[in-house]
Amino acid sequence: MASLSYEQARDELVSVVSELEQGASTLERSLALWERGEALARRCEEWLMGARERLEAARRQAPAS
Repeated sequence: MASLSYEQARDELVSVVSELEQGASTLERSLALWERGEALARRCEEWLMGARERLEAARRQAPAS
């Protein structure tokens, strides 16, 4: 999971959500998809928080105009 880029995690999350919305074949499959979706959502959140921190750091280092 840690090796997934933001785009890869987001695309897979979209796929998981779509499959859940269509109704997975079994309860076990639905639970597995839900767990995968939660992990993917956490990964996306990690990427976004990291991007925010980098932007804030860059803003602090930029000379004032």
